[in-house]
Amino acid sequence: MGKPKRKNEHHAPNRVSARTVRIAPRKARAVINMVRGLEAMEALRTLKFTQRKGARVVEKLLDSALANIELAGKWDVDDLFIARAWVDEGPTMRRFMPRAQGRATRINKRTCHIHLELERLDGADVPVIER
Repeated sequence: MGKPKRKNEHHAPNRVSARTVRIAPRKARAVINMVRGLEAMEALRTLKFTQRKGARVVEKLLDSALANIELAGKWDVDDLFIARAWVDEGPTMRRFMPRAQGRATRINKRTCHIHLELERLDGADVPVIER
């Protein structure tokens, strides 16, 4: 029988995610908290002038979401806002650095999963599958 296919379960044009992004979740959350609840175009302007590494990643992710919605042709891009945005912790790459007297210390290179969900400003029915 096997596992049920879950590939299209979370697929919606208004939900995008970037997985295993090479930035610490704490640093990505600082950027996500800045744009959560803003209109999409205002969020893009804010991200463009933010001097953080995570801002580039979130900006590209938001651009991708807007392109998906525009391609689907369901909503007007100017009427969207960031309804939900969250960051999950991804896999951690562990590296070792040599230290004095033959010892080694571990260095954690953290990754994260960034998720964005857009909705229309008027609050009309949005075809989103709940998590």
